[in-house]
This record gives sequence, structure tokens and C-alpha cells, in this order.
Amino acid sequence: MKVRYRIDGVLHEAEAPPSSSSAAVISRVKIMARLDIAERRLPQDGRIMLRIQGKELDLRVSTVPTSFGESVVMRLLDRQTINFDFPSLGFDGERLDEFLDVLERPHGILLVTGPTGSGKTTTLYTALSRLNTAERKIITVEDPVEYQLEGINQIQVKPSIGLDFAGALRSIVRQDPE
Repeated sequence: MKVRYRIDGVLHEAEAPPSSSSAAVISRVKIMARLDIAERRLPQDGRIMLRIQGKELDLRVSTVPTSFGESVVMRLLDRQTINFDFPSLGFDGERLDEFLDVLERPHGILLVTGPTGSGKTTTLYTALSRLNTAERKIITVEDPVEYQLEGINQIQVKPSIGLDFAGALRSIVRQDPE
């Protein structure tokens, strides 16, 4: 078993528990994330909500089967320190103006792409926060819902009960969204 932390994009190795306890550690993480501990053949995603020193923290848990056993990745989200405003995203003036111009258009699609940890989610939630007014009904379909946004109807897909992206999108067109 290896334990590594990614800090500012760089992986750092940490002391790992004995390899004899790796199955127990993985099972415990899966239980805490409400994942199926018996399922080792398919990827799974879950979350662990923690309160540490009065702070609400959200640990996202992802498991995938590998040739050496399960790989578990946990991503830490601090909901209380997230700041959904464009200046904090690092857009320069001209790029921000272009982005806001596209964002305010009444029709079209805006694709936000990039690798894990590049700020896609923060950019999209910041855009939603900007668009969120009393005059607009906004509905999202997400997997997972990373942050709760007041005034926005957020739908978490749940393939296990048949609620996938396609089904959710078919349903929301009848909900009169913007």
C-alpha cells in the first residue's frame, strides 16, 4: 500500500500502514463513503462529510480496480473557504470580459474543459452564482453535486435508480428552466 498526497500539483509520499492492513483500511474508507465494500471490479464514487475544529469538510472518494488491487483517491473540499467570484479565479481582464460576454448570451453552449484540479468546477459554480437571480430558474444535472447553491435546483444523477444524465435532462425541459 502506498499513501501519497498531492500538494500544489506534486505528489509526496507519506508513511503507509502495514500492507497486512490495506484491505481493512480500504474497506473502512468505503464504508465511511457509503460505497459497496464487496464491489472490487467496478469504479465507485462517494463522499465522506467531516466536521473538524468547527469546519465542514467534504472528502470525495473514488475507487478503481487495478492489477495490484483497488486504488483509492480522496479529494478534500473545504466548503467554507470556497469563493465564487471571478477575480479570485485568475482571469485577466480581457479574458474575463470575453467569458462574461459568452455567459450572458441567451442561447448557445459553453464548454469548460481541463484536467482534474484545474478549476473547472469552481469556474462553473462561479458562473452559476453570477447567473443566479430571482428572474432566472436554473437547474443543473451533476455527478456529483459538489457545492449546494441557494436558489439553484441541483439534481444529483443516481444511475442505480435509473436517474442518469439523459433522463434528468428530459425531465428538466418540462420544469421551465432558463
